[in-house]
Amino acid sequence: MKASELRAKSAADLNKELNELLKAQFSLRMQLATQQLNNTSEIKKVRRDIARVRTLIGVKAKQS
Repeated sequence: MKASELRAKSAADLNKELNELLKAQFSLRMQLATQQLNNTSEIKKVRRDIARVRTLIGVKAKQS
């Protein structure tokens, strides 16, 4: 997910996106623990997306 796409979203949309990413991260962690995860790089991608969303939520909060 690109930061430019996220910047266009509202704060409510960012919070929704964050919840979806956190659920995806949990699912990937469970797959890793049960050795069902084939592509371990997905965990890294989701973690970075979570960080991007949290950063933009903070930026939008400061602007308000």
